[in-house]
Amino acid sequence: MSYPQQPAPTDVNGQTPPSAGSGERSPKRVGTGLLAACVLAAGLVGGGVGAGAVALANGGAPAASSAQDGGDGDGDRGTETGDGAAQDPQDAQGSGESGAADRSAEAGTVSKAAEKASPSVVTISTIASSGSGSGSGVVLDEEGHILTNNHVVTMGGTTSDAELTVQTSDGSVYAAKVVGTDPKSDLAVIKVDAEDLTPIGIGTSEDVQVGDQVVAIGAPLGLAGTVTDGIVSTLNRTISVASSEVPDNTSEGSPYEFQFPQQGGGQRTQGSVFLNVMQTDAAINPGNSGGALVDANGDLVGINVAIASAGGQGQSGESGNIGVGFAIPVDYAHRIAQELIEEGEVDHAFLGVSVTPAEADVQGGSARTRTQFSAGAEVREVVSGSPADEAGLKQGDVVTEVDGHPVKDSESLTATVRQFAPGDSAEVTVRRDGKEQAFEVTFAAGDQQG
Repeated sequence: MSYPQQPAPTDVNGQTPPSAGSGERSPKRVGTGLLAACVLAAGLVGGGVGAGAVALANGGAPAASSAQDGGDGDGDRGTETGDGAAQDPQDAQGSGESGAADRSAEAGTVSKAAEKASPSVVTISTIASSGSGSGSGVVLDEEGHILTNNHVVTMGGTTSDAELTVQTSDGSVYAAKVVGTDPKSDLAVIKVDAEDLTPIGIGTSEDVQVGDQVVAIGAPLGLAGTVTDGIVSTLNRTISVASSEVPDNTSEGSPYEFQFPQQGGGQRTQGSVFLNVMQTDAAINPGNSGGALVDANGDLVGINVAIASAGGQGQSGESGNIGVGFAIPVDYAHRIAQELIEEGEVDHAFLGVSVTPAEADVQGGSARTRTQFSAGAEVREVVSGSPADEAGLKQGDVVTEVDGHPVKDSESLTATVRQFAPGDSAEVTVRRDGKEQAFEVTFAAGDQQG
C-alpha cells in the first residue's frame, strides 16, 4: 500500500478530475476521523470465508480489517458463545457478591437483547467458481427479505452469480436469490421463500450515543448465533471500503491503494467507496459482515461491515477482533434496503463539487508549521448547474458541516452527502474568508457526473 504525499481532488460523487494529482506535492493531509478499509477474503478449514480490512489513515496507527468470516474474540470483554449468551471471564474465576450482582445485571441486559434479536439473524453461504464464502444477514420482513453486505453476496465483487443459501437460527436452510445490490453503500438485499420468519426490530441510529451498550450477532468463522457485547466507541467515523462499483486501480480520492484477494487464490485490485459508520468495541470478526448490531432493547442500530486489524494488508493481512469494529447506521441501511426492495437499485445524492482536505490551523506554531490533520473539505471546483452551484458555493470555500454532521475532510464530505437521497435538502456550512456561512442545498441524483 503506497501513500502519495497529497490526495488528488475528488468530487463528492466519487469522481476524480483528470488533472488531479499534478503540481507540487505537499505533506499528506488526513482527517482524524478517516480510516481506509478494504474487504479481504480468506480460507477457513477448506472453505473460503471473506473479510475486509481497514487501515488507520495516520501512518503509525494500527492497520484494520472489515468482516465476512476469522479470529478470536476480545478476551477483555468476555467470551463469544454460539447460543445467544455472553459470559464474562471473571464469572469462571469467582468474585465478591457486589461484583457478581453488577455482572448479573449487565448479562441480563445482553441476554435479553440477544434473545429478542438472535432469531432474526441468519448465516449466508456463497459458492461460486472463484471459491466460497460466508457471512451474516438480518431478516427484514415476513416476506423473506434479508439485509446483508454487498461484499458478502458478491464475494467482494469477484462474482455476480454466486449460489446463495441461508441458514436461519433454527437450523433450517433455504435457497436465496439477490433482490438488489448497492456497491456504493456496501449493502445488498436477498430473499428466501420461507415461513415463520422473525423480522428484526428496527431501531434508529439518531438516538445512539457514544457509550451506549450494543450487542453484535452473527456468524464469525461460520459459528452461527455468536453473540458479543460492547459499547459505541464513536459516531460518524469515515472508513473506505473496497467496492466493485469503482474501477480497478482507482478510489474515491483516497491516498491509499486497495487489494481484494479472490477466495479462489487470485487477487484483484479494486477501488473503494467512503462510508460513515459507528465504531464499537464489541467483538466483531470475519463472518460478522452483514450481521446485526443491536441496542440494549434488541433493536437494530447498525449492520456490521468492517473490523480493524493490528497486522498489515497483504494476502494474509486478515486478523481477528482487536476491539475496533464498524457498523453502517440503521437509518441509512434501512433506507437503502427499502429502495432495493422496491426499485432493485439505489439513487445516491449528488452535490457537484471537487474537494481536497483543508489543512487545520496549528495553534502555537509558525506559519511554516506543517500538519497531517485537516479541518474540512476545501472546494477546488464547482460543477456548473450542480446543486452546489445553484446554492451559491464557490471555489475556495471550506465545507465544515452538512446538516449538522461535521465534515473533517474530503472523504467525510463524500460519505455524508451519500447518506442523503436525491431531492433531500440540507444546510451546508462553509468557511469563507474566515467567516462561517450557511447555504441551503437540494441534492440531485448521483448518476450525474462532475
